[in-house]
Amino acid sequence: MNSLSIHDWAAEDRPREKLESLGPEALSNAELLAILIGSGTAKQSAVDLMKTVLNKCNNNLNSLGKMTIDELQAFKGIGPAKAITILAACELGKRRAREKAEERVRIDSAERIYELMHPKMQDLSVEEFHILLMNQNFKLIKETCISHGGFTETAVDIRIIMRDAILSNATVLAVCHNHPSGNTHPSRQDDQLTNRIQKACDIMRIYLLDHVIVTDGAYYSYREMGRI
Repeated sequence: MNSLSIHDWAAEDRPREKLESLGPEALSNAELLAILIGSGTAKQSAVDLMKTVLNKCNNNLNSLGKMTIDELQAFKGIGPAKAITILAACELGKRRAREKAEERVRIDSAERIYELMHPKMQDLSVEEFHILLMNQNFKLIKETCISHGGFTETAVDIRIIMRDAILSNATVLAVCHNHPSGNTHPSRQDDQLTNRIQKACDIMRIYLLDHVIVTDGAYYSYREMGRI
């Protein structure tokens, strides 16, 4: 008989689908390892196979990482490729534990926004509109371009801005776009867009830090000018 692939399981039993819908923290160690090896044997699913392996390690991942390729291959259903995959995953876990968490950039002023965005925008020949999503301590969660437009303006959908902010659990928002012409002065459309974003942020209880217009060498800040 052929080995039982994860693809052959009922949907509710597939660890890949479970991770996608519930997140990795919802899976057991055996389920996470089963995703890596992909299949078990004719008599054992991948999850059951990894439960057997973990049981021999007293269900301790550190002990699993100390096993050799030959020791892992002693289990029916684990060949060289699966053994190497398991040990590679254990090594990545050890390396991650040794590394410090990446420090998030603090964006709390127009100058900080300009320092972050100027290198990305200084050579653009058309307008781009970016959003910067932050937590309550002004630490950057995500920066993304939501619109790439023409020479003088770009279309911006307020709903996209609010959706991204909510999905990212952001409590602070800054927006930024460039003027390829080099003129930092905001247009009437810029003013109207800023007002719409401010109203949407007020409704959603998100703090609008600033709207910054970037040119190569200078910027315009709605907050610094007292317009937010």
